Amino acid sequence: MAADLKQGNEPYDDINITPMLDLAYVLLVTFIIMTTASVQGVKVNSPQTEAAGNLAKPQTRAITITEDGSVYLDAYPVTMEQLSQNLAQYKAANPALPVVLKADARAQYDKVMEVLERAKALDITEIGLVTKRAGV
Repeated sequence: MAADLKQGNEPYDDINITPMLDLAYVLLVTFIIMTTASVQGVKVNSPQTEAAGNLAKPQTRAITITEDGSVYLDAYPVTMEQLSQNLAQYKAANPALPVVLKADARAQYDKVMEVLERAKALDITEIGLVTKRAGV
């Protein structure tokens, strides 16, 4: 025990980095929690269905139509022209672009059809419709 004590002002040969690592881990966990909590979308009341599977794939783009007819692409409001332009850019980068369409149950049907027609014009064939499972 006496060998561990340094005499006077002698420098230590080692550095205890445990407190620094503890701080780094706490910061890492905090940043992970904050980034996952900040991912939000547009809240809509989806229609219900009996058989609903998970359509999430990497690079999936989400189109949301609210009850008042507003259109969002990945939680950003867009006009129909902007929607076509953005989808065309995504389609150029990924020819098998998967898209999910999430519309409010009370959304205007013509808006849903217009979005589907624009996707068809861009030759986007992987389109999923988001619903809620009945009883959930």
